Amino acid sequence: MSLAWKVTVTVVLFAVAVAAAVILIVNLLGKPPTVDYTANAPGQSVNVTLQSVGTYGSGSHPTWVSYLVKSPQGQWVHTTLFQVPQHVRINVTIIQYDSGSPLRNQQLGQVTGTYSNAATLNGKAFQVINSNAGNGVAHTFSIPSLGINVPLYGNSSTANLCGAAPCTTSSPHNVIRFSFTSPGPGSYRWQCFVPCGLGFLFGNGGPMSTLGYMAGFMQVAA
Repeated sequence: MSLAWKVTVTVVLFAVAVAAAVILIVNLLGKPPTVDYTANAPGQSVNVTLQSVGTYGSGSHPTWVSYLVKSPQGQWVHTTLFQVPQHVRINVTIIQYDSGSPLRNQQLGQVTGTYSNAATLNGKAFQVINSNAGNGVAHTFSIPSLGINVPLYGNSSTANLCGAAPCTTSSPHNVIRFSFTSPGPGSYRWQCFVPCGLGFLFGNGGPMSTLGYMAGFMQVAA
């Protein structure tokens, strides 16, 4: 191998390494915060509260749909990362502010992986939502690796919906509650499976694949 070739290879490898380092730094710096729910006494249940909104309303992507997480201190945090203890009951409340539509896959209208494979919608128990009736389904809360899927019933598209997060309950909303037992330690991806990335191919880009919007991780601590 000639000296010139060796120099070229070295420069290329160095450039690749620098690019990888830059991407890593950007990802680390751009990672949304994690809301920590592990302060409870060992073995006690944990209450996790989220909200789903049709328009975040500010920041670099003001028109994107998004989730937010409520901290134990009562503050709404623009993130989809939260941490819970292992092997305890997780009680989830989702305040849903977005409009809905029929599902492309009706299977996603079924509640799975929760206690009794059920949830409550505004206080009434349900196991499935027929998205072809009423206001349809706005989003799902799904943890595929745990078999958890909960459809979130939509609000009327003609209502005066919240346009900037965090939303308050003075805006039209639905309250969905369900519970499950947290697994062993690890990182479990959760996301919405309703293609709601408006303006992206098949609706699956943008917020659908971005941490802090429609995709996140449930960290389970030992």
